[in-house]
Amino acid sequence: EAPRRLGGPTCPAEGPPRCSDRREGAHPPVRRIAAAHRAALAPRSRLSHDGGMEDWRDEGIVLSARRHGETSAIVEVFSAAHGRHAGLVRGGAGRRLAPVLQPGNEVALTWRARLGEHLGSFTVEPVRMRAAELMAERLTLAGLGAVTALVTHVLAERVAHPALYGETRALLDAMAAGGRGVHDWGAAYLRWELALLDEAGFGLDLSRCAATGATGDLAHVSPRSGAAVSRAGAGAWAPRLLPLPPCLVAGPGTPAELAAGLRTTGHFLTHWLAPALGDRPLPAARGRLAALLSGG
Repeated sequence: EAPRRLGGPTCPAEGPPRCSDRREGAHPPVRRIAAAHRAALAPRSRLSHDGGMEDWRDEGIVLSARRHGETSAIVEVFSAAHGRHAGLVRGGAGRRLAPVLQPGNEVALTWRARLGEHLGSFTVEPVRMRAAELMAERLTLAGLGAVTALVTHVLAERVAHPALYGETRALLDAMAAGGRGVHDWGAAYLRWELALLDEAGFGLDLSRCAATGATGDLAHVSPRSGAAVSRAGAGAWAPRLLPLPPCLVAGPGTPAELAAGLRTTGHFLTHWLAPALGDRPLPAARGRLAALLSGG
C-alpha cells in the first residue's frame, strides 16, 4: 500500500506534496514503480537481429558477478540504455576477465540471446577500471556496496534510467578520486540518494518553503509531504520535521550534516519507497555506509 501523503494536515508544512510523482502526467508512487516492472516484461526493439539472434551494444557499470560453472560468470550491470541487466560472460571467472568484472568498473557491452526474454550472454571490454581505487579504502568500499545494493534493490530489470546512470557514474568517479576525503564525496552520495528517490517517483521539493513560499533559510523537510520548510515556517512544529542540511542541496558537508542528511533520505527510502517495493528492508550495505559517514 502506498504511503499516506495527503489528507488532514495539522501543520502548514504537511500539506499536499510538491514532489516528482505529483508532476503532470506522472504515475502515483506505487503505480509508477509497478509500471516500470511491467515495462521490463514488454517487448522492446533491439539494435540488430543477426541470424535469428537478438543483440545490442551499450556501456554499463558492473554491479555484481558470480561464478557459473568452471570458467564463466553471471554478471549484472547497470547500463546506460538498457538499465539493470544480467548476462553470462564466458571466461568471466578466468584470469583475464575476472579483474574487469569487479563491481564499480565500467565496461563496453555486447549482449546476445536467441530470444529477448533469455538470460543471454555478454562480451565485455574495459572502459573505466575504478574498482581497485574504490576498494582501497574502507569508506569508498562501503560507498560502492551501498550504491550497487540500492540500484539492485530499487530498479526493475531491463528498464532504462539514463539520468540516474549518469549520476551514478559521476558519484563513483568522485568516490574513486576522493578516497578517504569523505567531505569530497559524502554529500554527493546524499544527493545521489535524492536522485534515486526521484527516479522511483518519490522526489522531494527542496526549492522553497511549503508553508510560506520563501526560498531562503530552509532548514527542515516535512516527513509527510517531502517539501522543504523554513525556520520561520516551521515554528513550533520544528521538532516534528526532518533536518535539511545545506549539503543535501549543494556543497560539501561536515560529519554532523552528513548524518542529518542520511536521516532525512533514509526516512523517505524507508517510509515511501519501501512500501512500494513490498516492504522489503533497505539493503544492509546502506546502513553500514550511513554509520561510517555519520561517524566521519
